[in-house]
Amino acid sequence: MKENDTNKNTGISYTLKGDYYVPNLVLEQEKKITLNKYGRARLKFLKENRKAEYTILFMNGNLNKHLKEIQETAEERIEIIIKQLKEKNHLTEEMKNTNQLYWVRYDE
Repeated sequence: MKENDTNKNTGISYTLKGDYYVPNLVLEQEKKITLNKYGRARLKFLKENRKAEYTILFMNGNLNKHLKEIQETAEERIEIIIKQLKEKNHLTEEMKNTNQLYWVRYDE
C-alpha cells in the first residue's frame, strides 16, 4: 500500500492511516481582518439567525470578505448621515469648541 495517493478523478490526495486512506482536506487560510462593531454584529446575526448562510460563507472562504464589505458599507452610510445632519442643522466643526450646547442639542 502506498503512503500517499491522489485520486485522478477528483484530484484529492489521501494519506494512509492504519488500514484506511484519509483525505488531506485543508481549508485555505483567510486573510485576517479586524472587526468593528458592525462586523461583529453581522457575524453574530449570521451565527444565530442564518446558520446555513454562515456555514456556506465560511466553507467557501468568503466570510471575512463579506464581513469587511458590511463594515465598509455601514461606515460609509454613517458618514453620509452625519454629513446630512450637519448640513440640516447648520453645524460646523468649529462649533464643537465654541458652542458645545448648540452642537449636542436635540430637535425633532
